Parts: sequence; C-alpha cells; structure tokens
Amino acid sequence: MTEISRPTSPASPASLAGAVRLTDWGVMRAQGEESAKFLHTQLTQDLALQTPEQARLAGYCSPKGRLLATMVALKPDDQSVLLALPADVLPATLKRLSMFVMRAKCKLTDASAEWAAWGLAGEPAAAWLGASAPAQAWQVGRFTTADGQEALVTRLPDDGRLPRFLLLQAAAAPAPALPALDLADWQGLDVRAGLAWVRGATVEQFVPQMINLELVGGVNFQKGCYPGQEVVARSQYRGTIKRRAQPFTVADGARPQLAQEIFHSADPGQPAGLVAAVGRSDGQDVLLAEVKLAALEGGSLHLGSAEGPALSHLPLPYIIGEPQ
Repeated sequence: MTEISRPTSPASPASLAGAVRLTDWGVMRAQGEESAKFLHTQLTQDLALQTPEQARLAGYCSPKGRLLATMVALKPDDQSVLLALPADVLPATLKRLSMFVMRAKCKLTDASAEWAAWGLAGEPAAAWLGASAPAQAWQVGRFTTADGQEALVTRLPDDGRLPRFLLLQAAAAPAPALPALDLADWQGLDVRAGLAWVRGATVEQFVPQMINLELVGGVNFQKGCYPGQEVVARSQYRGTIKRRAQPFTVADGARPQLAQEIFHSADPGQPAGLVAAVGRSDGQDVLLAEVKLAALEGGSLHLGSAEGPALSHLPLPYIIGEPQ
C-alpha cells in the first residue's frame, strides 16, 4: 500500500512565499453537456463523478500507455471543464482530443487568452485567499478577485514545508496582492513535492507510474477504459514497476535540462533514468528524474554521463510502496 509521509525539513525561507504568473502554462476549455463524459473516456482520472469542489490531476496517454500530457481538470459549471496544463503540449493535446469527440456534445478550444494561471505559495498566500483556501490537496475553492470576478483556486500537493495553490483567474484580473515568486523556485516546489508535468521534451517518455502520477492522485484504477488503460493497469497490478521518479540536487553548479539522461556509476554504457522536471530549491538546482529502482541501491548517479555531475538524493513527501 502507499503511505503518506511528511518530511521533517526546516521551514521554507520567506522568499518562497508569494505568487508567480505561470507564463509557461495554458488553459483548454471543454464546453457542452457531455464534456465531462467525453473527457472521462480519454483521461486517467474520473471526471464523471467529479464535483465543482474537486480538481482532478489527470494524464492523457497514448495507446501504449505513454503520457502525452498531464493536466489539472476543474469544473467551473455543469456545462464545461477547464484543463490547465503546460502550454507547449496544449496545441497537440487539443488537436488529438478533438479527433475523438465524434458526436459527443463537447467543443474543445484553447482558452489561454481568457484565463491566467498563477502559482501561490506560503502562509501569506493562504491568508490572502482566506476562507477560499482549500485545506486538502486537489480541493477547489472559489475566490473573488479585486475586480469582482470569480476565480478558481486548487490546493496542490507539497513537501510539507508550505502550502501551495494553483489559481485560475481571468487574464485581465489584477495580480494577486502577494510578493513576487520566481518561476524557477515555484518549479522547485513541484520537484520537492514529487510532482512532474509532461512537457514538450518529455512527451511519450513515461507511463504514469514512472513519474509517480498515481501516488499524487493522478490515476483512478476503478474507472472505465481510456487510451493506454490496459498498459497502466497491468503495470500496477502485476508489480512490473521498476522505474520511479525521485528528487535530487546536482553537484558542481550544473544546470539540468528536461529529458537529460541519468547514468549510474556501475553501468556507464546505458542510461539509468531521465530528467522529468527541473527547478530551484533553497538556492540549489534540483531535478525530479525517473530512475531504475535498482540504481538507488548502491553506487552513484550522475547527470549526462557516468562522469558527469553527481546527484544527491532528496526525500519524497510520500512513500513508494506496493501496488494498491
């Protein structure tokens, strides 16, 4: 079974409390009375039973079970679903999903010009949101911006050091009245939370379990079929998961890149993993990499080659255990 373990890391520095416009994110809208029903057949999560008070972390897979995109799904009303995801995979995801709408009463559009995504972190962010701040991961609150418009705020997973929220508000709405947070620091909070988003460089590189998607609430194993569902389920129930995402710091001031290969000291001829997310934490570059579990049992891991900068393992905020 999967247990949740909170780390005993020291409190985050005040510089990590604030807000950042997620300029590398976009928003897709599914409009129509069958929007949730259609998306339910395409994504790894249950959107049919989703309520407006719940967000869904979901993956979109190829027939081979490889992730084409990961996203957060929200229901602003009973006729539409908003999908927030990295902007560099949005056009291809929109095009591919649109191919399968068929006769469903659902229209998919790029709504990035209408909605702005913001990352909020720290106790000041929670205080600014007030009663609208959700208490649990993937809960949704309704927030009224300074110009009187309704926004949606989702509690995100964290590493136990400070609360995090994804705010979706009208693009023209005023910026949150919080200190500015650097985008690299925000992405570092994703790394420390063990949360990787599929981006252009990592499309079709991972099955969901490779980036721990089911451990952070992104896969429902009781729902019906979706593309790649047999592969994902087989990996889960047959115990064939031999690669998992782990966070690391990097030595020598190296700057890790998405999709950069990881090598083990005892096996320099073939990669032992792949970088799935990068960011900055406490002034250091950090990365989340899917790696062979066997490579964590001894020796050392290095970025780029077996002679490259050494990686130092960081704790995950959850325990990777037996398949549920």
